Amino acid sequence: MKKVSNRLILFSGIIALASSCSKERSPVTAWEYNNPKNGGFEVVPYEEQETGPGLVLIEGGTFTMGRAEQDVTYEWNNIPRRVTVSSFYMDQTEVRNLDYLEYLHWTARVFGPNFYEVLKKALPDTLVWRDRLAFNEPYVEYYLRHPSYRDYPVVGINWLQASDFCAWRTDRVNEFILIREGVINHTPTPTEVDYFNTDQYLAGKWTGTVVTPIPSMSPDGGDRIVRMEDGIFLPRYRLPTEAEWEFAAYSLIGTTIGERINDRRLYPWSGAGTRNPDELFLGQMLANYQRSNGDMMGGAGALNDAGDITTPVYSYWPNDYGLYNMAGNVSEWVMDVYRPLSAEDKSDFRPFRGNVFKTQVRDEDGIVINTDSIRYDADSNIVSIPGMVAWRDVSITVADDNLDERRNYKYADNINYLDGDTKSQAELLSNVSWSENFDAATATKSESNGMYEYSKTSMINDKARVYKGGSWKDRAYWMVPGTRRYLDQRQSTAWLGFRCSMTRVGSPRGLGSK
Repeated sequence: MKKVSNRLILFSGIIALASSCSKERSPVTAWEYNNPKNGGFEVVPYEEQETGPGLVLIEGGTFTMGRAEQDVTYEWNNIPRRVTVSSFYMDQTEVRNLDYLEYLHWTARVFGPNFYEVLKKALPDTLVWRDRLAFNEPYVEYYLRHPSYRDYPVVGINWLQASDFCAWRTDRVNEFILIREGVINHTPTPTEVDYFNTDQYLAGKWTGTVVTPIPSMSPDGGDRIVRMEDGIFLPRYRLPTEAEWEFAAYSLIGTTIGERINDRRLYPWSGAGTRNPDELFLGQMLANYQRSNGDMMGGAGALNDAGDITTPVYSYWPNDYGLYNMAGNVSEWVMDVYRPLSAEDKSDFRPFRGNVFKTQVRDEDGIVINTDSIRYDADSNIVSIPGMVAWRDVSITVADDNLDERRNYKYADNINYLDGDTKSQAELLSNVSWSENFDAATATKSESNGMYEYSKTSMINDKARVYKGGSWKDRAYWMVPGTRRYLDQRQSTAWLGFRCSMTRVGSPRGLGSK
């Protein structure tokens, strides 16, 4: 007999609670919750957010984001500034080759037979290992798939592919939770039309098999699907923001007494060196990086970091949050679009640049509209597939166009806001409010000078994404979390990987904290 989890038993017990002598009532209206006789408004038992697989809770707070080392590049793109980061979750390690192979295996099973292009888009670029004046061909052939490298960080992944992996992981974890709770059946051979997708399930459009539906408190009776209000689904896996990544890397929680930070920290560990000062491990390397010209791992018999290229993701000591390799091994993608003035422009609470606000297309009954074909632009990394919805962006979305009376934003695409868009230039330089009648063609010369003319005056555009941290191929300077670089979101390298994050909802400290 299939085991039903305690949480599902609690949901089923709502009916029993409704008929008991002691009923919970609204402190606002005095009406009983979970009572079909007065409308059936449901309030489910809930404690706190479940920690997703592979994640570590990063307790947020305030910190000085930006430059902590000399600005040797003289780019002035990370001026120090105090910001606040909310608590969130982050992967303990970089995403491994084994993890990505699991993703490729699932994609091949579901999309390979009929839509091979989807699988092809997900494949890492193993050719990033090639060097015209070095013999790196063995890595091209073996690094991704040979079991010797299964615990090494995946590389050759562009920003779009990393984002797709996060979206896929969200659906697989939420599917596992529903199976664990006894709500749905496991589908051993999913296809492109019936694989589990969180958004489709919440929209009532998933076509899989429900084993134990949730009893509805509606006066009409019947059953219902799991809803967001039940607290069963986890928030989406995603790339961390630049501020989140930097905050997690410094792990100042380990040097804080009260609200006083004893050590500003240059690296993710205390001290100004890259070797362990502890007597027991004296001199051992704290990260995988290039020490000097031609010295990738030290001399034979005394390898310093024992990593000619990458190393297994659990190598070296974790920082005070329990995160491994936040310095060295591979650099990591973050969500942000790159701008050199980010420190000046971004908010001081949850700073981020890259917002493109979208809304779901719904009918008059509030149901998400499905279409016969989902189309993506040329840079979305997903092909158009008739008759199905790809996992990367299941909700049918359009730019938010109901903006006339909004105060917090006036247009949907805010990637260029205050740094590159003609609209903001007009508002700032002309000292007039932005209006929809503004014509970019009439912008003054001083306004047009604020634009990033890609390939002409700048290598920066809206596809330039930030990546953080040093790698096996970098010097120690880049292991300082405050340093920042960028790369086109469609490109990849042999020294750039990623790890996933997840939003923390509710208490920033978790259950049981004061």
